[in-house]
Amino acid sequence: MRRDAKDTTKISNCTLRWGLAAFGWLNVGLGIVGIVVPGLPTTVFLLIAAWAFSKSSERFQRWLWNHPRFGPPIRDCHQHRVIPRRSKILATTMMTTSFLFVTLVIAESWVLPAVLALVMVPAALYILTRASTPPALDGRHLRPLSPIIF
Repeated sequence: MRRDAKDTTKISNCTLRWGLAAFGWLNVGLGIVGIVVPGLPTTVFLLIAAWAFSKSSERFQRWLWNHPRFGPPIRDCHQHRVIPRRSKILATTMMTTSFLFVTLVIAESWVLPAVLALVMVPAALYILTRASTPPALDGRHLRPLSPIIF
């Protein structure tokens, strides 16, 4: 794409772009913390960062997309709607644990557990019905190196 060609996926407001870039880096930081803190997700924060970078900084988006450690799960999720098996187990375990804790310890009536169930059950079903591995072509995973704009 020529430099003077209009790219409608980027945000033209400078302040908003800087804000989205800062939001992206905040999520990268949270994702890195999630690597070492049990129960804190990593990929979700990196997906949010990839979205923020897609609207604010092509350079940062490309860095995250092609990162040797963070890039593959982002690309798999974006291109193939893949959620790794380990992430599925962790997410559903944390949701179930949270639901049981709220229901048995915190809730004073049935309203809060019902609201949580209305949110968590569809989320868990979505997570559990996604593929765990990307489709293969000739025994190799499909992983292009150029970012796709969100």
